[in-house]
Amino acid sequence: MSFTEYPSKLLEDAVNEFASLPGIGRKTAFRLVMYLLKRDSGEVERFGESIIRLHREIRYCSVCHNISDTGICAICSDEKRDRSVVCVVENIQDVMAIENTRQYRGVYHVLGGIISPVDGIGPSDLRIDTLEEKVKAGGIKEVIFALSTTMEGDTTNFYLFRRLGRYNILLTTLARGVAVGDELEYTDELTLGRAINNRNPYHQ
Repeated sequence: MSFTEYPSKLLEDAVNEFASLPGIGRKTAFRLVMYLLKRDSGEVERFGESIIRLHREIRYCSVCHNISDTGICAICSDEKRDRSVVCVVENIQDVMAIENTRQYRGVYHVLGGIISPVDGIGPSDLRIDTLEEKVKAGGIKEVIFALSTTMEGDTTNFYLFRRLGRYNILLTTLARGVAVGDELEYTDELTLGRAINNRNPYHQ
């Protein structure tokens, strides 16, 4: 059967929705839809409701912008975390990757991306102003640039250095145990943990 000809409009619509997800082709989307059709209706309803609830009810931490079920995430509300050290990351996946190393006890700031002129993403599209506001408010001794070791990541590091370099704080970056061009979320926990522990002062 051609994947452009479906016996049901409902089936076609469902396949189109799955195929709109990143990394999901039409054949994979078709298999997923057929799998759901074979499941118990209660299972499918729970699946659908979990996605709807996620979209409607998920919140972002007002302090670090991490995903949370409450106004302030569990990391920012943890009194045992060192609030004088802020780790700047691109996205929520990077927070999870670093937390999995169990080597870091500071807090985070999620930028929501990195500077990428090719993709039309500039500094104003990221949460850089709120990061500077935190530093201005005082109490922060170190900001760690934990961004991907790509050209875009390095460009963002340099921009952050120019913005935050005027303040009397330590600016560091991950040790290059993380290979150049790597995304943090795909770096193994041991390598990432060592890169955090052996971080270096940031230089232009």
